[in-house]
Amino acid sequence: MTDALKRLSDEGVAIWLDDLSRKRITSGNLAELIDQSHVVGVTTNPSIFQKAISSGDGYEQQLTDLAARKVTVEEAVRMITTADVRDAADILRPVFDATDGQDGRVSIEVDPRLAHNTLATTAEAKQLAWLVDRPNTLIKIPATKAGLPAITETIGRGISVNVTLIFSLERYRAVMDAYLAGLEKAKAAGLDLSKIHSVASFFVSRVDTEIDKRLDAIGSDEAKAAKGKSALANARLAYEAYEEVFSSDRWAALDKGQANKQRPLWASTGVKDPSLKDTLYVDDLVAPNTVNTMPEATLEAVADHGEITGNTVAGGYDQARADLDAIKKLGISYDEVVQLLEDEGVEKFETSWNDLLKSTEAELSRLAPSEG
Repeated sequence: MTDALKRLSDEGVAIWLDDLSRKRITSGNLAELIDQSHVVGVTTNPSIFQKAISSGDGYEQQLTDLAARKVTVEEAVRMITTADVRDAADILRPVFDATDGQDGRVSIEVDPRLAHNTLATTAEAKQLAWLVDRPNTLIKIPATKAGLPAITETIGRGISVNVTLIFSLERYRAVMDAYLAGLEKAKAAGLDLSKIHSVASFFVSRVDTEIDKRLDAIGSDEAKAAKGKSALANARLAYEAYEEVFSSDRWAALDKGQANKQRPLWASTGVKDPSLKDTLYVDDLVAPNTVNTMPEATLEAVADHGEITGNTVAGGYDQARADLDAIKKLGISYDEVVQLLEDEGVEKFETSWNDLLKSTEAELSRLAPSEG
């Protein structure tokens, strides 16, 4: 079998798994994916934890102990999720050491209900970093307007960050600016910049899902011809922005202090439209110094029939601009779409978090020891 995942890795794309559960940790599956599928990192989000913990597999003993201690549901959720992240970080520690901290990372998200509160997000980021207590953790902070100063403050304290829920090119530039500002704060505080890492999670498939729905409603030949192109165009132009920012004079001053570039991470890479090839957002977003975080189904699809043909981003910027211009000419507002996607993204994670709290509370009640 041709090893498409190895070719992808050889092209400079770090392969991260967009999933985590206790069963994946204890069964040896995560270690197996690292060993056999070139997986070098893990991302989590509230939806992933809600699904894992609701399944109940592997969590009974910890939930029983937490119920006996009568902890709050919020504390129980944090004890459970940070335990999974800590264990996954330990499994990935050899990768972290071998890549000098670049990979071998596990991401954990701040409470999504804090997405529009800068101070609370910053406080939660510090708390999570302390609670997990592993150098190969990334704290996920959403790229909302309130999240931007929290990113700067967190990076400035030497805590590595995964910036999540980025949909627009304008917001992505603001995220890179927040990262550089954080590095400048860290440098002024005398921190070792080489120890601070960050990725910027640029969401892919949801852009096509929303724009293609609008194209279907238009229904013209031009609209049909534009389908399935917007997400790749958006991501490629994000990479162009990354190349520009990280070759600037501002970056050069930080680079002298051995700072690390904030890598673009392609998120939401599972293809939702069955008419598109299921490896589209991997095969067509190959570029050096990027991360692609994949759900397991996408990882398996790439391993089975991925077509890795070298860099598929460079040289595509003019076409990407033309593809987004075509959408605009059809009357679809890019700004409206990306704002909607950000709002929905925060809302979906809040819903998953609330569902997680409810299901955990039910389990704590079920397992609570009888009085007496």
